[in-house]
Amino acid sequence: MYSIKIFFGDWRKSMTDKERDLITDLSKCDFKPMNRYFMDLAEKNRNKTKEEKQKLKEANEAIINRTSGPLSGRGEHPKMGKLKKRIEAEDVIINCSKDSKIPQPPPGHKWKEVRHVNTVTWLASWTENVQNQVKYVMLNPSSKLKGEKDWQKYETARKLAKSIDKIRREYQQDWKSKEMKIRQRAVALYFIDKLALRAGNEKDEDQADTVGCCSLRVEHIELHEEKDDKNFVVVFDFLGKDSIRYYNEVPVEKRVFKNLQLFMENKKGSDDLFDRLNTQIMNKHLNELMEGLTAKVFRTYNASWTLQQQLDLLTNEDDTVAEKILSYNRANRAVAILCNHQRSVPKGHEKSMEKLKEKIEAKKDLIKDGERQVKDAQRDAKHGSVKEKMILDKKKKMLQRLKEQLTKLEIQETDRDENKTIALGTSKLNYLDPRISVAWCKKYDVPIEKIYNKTQRDKFRWAIDMAGPEYRF
Repeated sequence: MYSIKIFFGDWRKSMTDKERDLITDLSKCDFKPMNRYFMDLAEKNRNKTKEEKQKLKEANEAIINRTSGPLSGRGEHPKMGKLKKRIEAEDVIINCSKDSKIPQPPPGHKWKEVRHVNTVTWLASWTENVQNQVKYVMLNPSSKLKGEKDWQKYETARKLAKSIDKIRREYQQDWKSKEMKIRQRAVALYFIDKLALRAGNEKDEDQADTVGCCSLRVEHIELHEEKDDKNFVVVFDFLGKDSIRYYNEVPVEKRVFKNLQLFMENKKGSDDLFDRLNTQIMNKHLNELMEGLTAKVFRTYNASWTLQQQLDLLTNEDDTVAEKILSYNRANRAVAILCNHQRSVPKGHEKSMEKLKEKIEAKKDLIKDGERQVKDAQRDAKHGSVKEKMILDKKKKMLQRLKEQLTKLEIQETDRDENKTIALGTSKLNYLDPRISVAWCKKYDVPIEKIYNKTQRDKFRWAIDMAGPEYRF
């Protein structure tokens, strides 16, 4: 694999001369003893207490931050396997108030720079060596400043909700413009709105060949016209953010379809689809439509709007809490699919599903046994004493509990299987107005901790305090 060659090339650069002479072929390196050691260690750690596991996690994170390691990435990243260098104090810029106590670097080291910039929210930054991207240490998500920024973000998305009909009418009119650049901008905006596509930025040659809406090439789409059904379908196939493949077959308006045919005329596959458009032009236009409007605001608006609509559609007031949570996760999944938040099937998925199926079968056996016991107790209680009637009542209640437990397990099985290739966390934490979820919990008597864990509840404390059951996005 290409990523293995990259890793070995980088590893050899960090070797001593003696190691470089000795280790010349990665395929001859036997990592099995190392793998066994870490597998045994993982097995031992499983039996530790929650507190011990937390201490271990913190210690491991500290080691990871100090040491180098290969880039694992996601999707088909061209630099996968490249070694990330250890971050030293000399690489780090600290940002703090002039009158604050400046944190001390490790002994024998000094910070690259100390800044006092109060217009940004990062506290420290450095440039990583693999992609030369600037990384930041930000304020804790539960901080007051972060909460205010979150609130502003979702209020901007709600502001778009009030203007969306007007904006849609305008870009639909622009599909007929005499100017090609206005037509291209209008079609691209239609896709940003309809499909929650990112705007996209230009990439350097050594970066992953990922694209967004404005940087789509002719080779990234196919047009299918079914005249009998009057269907016009665009098939998208490209690498999006994090090199995650975006594949989607989308029915579109006839005029959009005809415009795309026009944009593709006399072009090769490697040519830009929107050759009169770039992200700067698009962002400038969006800000003219509404102050603060960006492609990300469209994603936030469409994600939150979709969640609200799906929750209204899927939630049944008479459902159990477990059934309501399944409905919530299904609504969240609809958003994750819209935003193309995919993941690989987790390694332990098959094993965990097998264990769940075993639990379900065991529960079914207990229910059969419980039904027999109820039947016997009914016969005994028919002409029996008060005690025997009490035993029957107890058996019935136990059977009911077992049936409820079975339902819960079956819902869990459905939820886990439906969720195996979809990552719910990104949209839940970054694109969904938390007040929708909080209001839904309050309206349908679902404990908020079933939707948000403690860290997430701290992050969205502002929304928990603000939103009542009547809140609508």
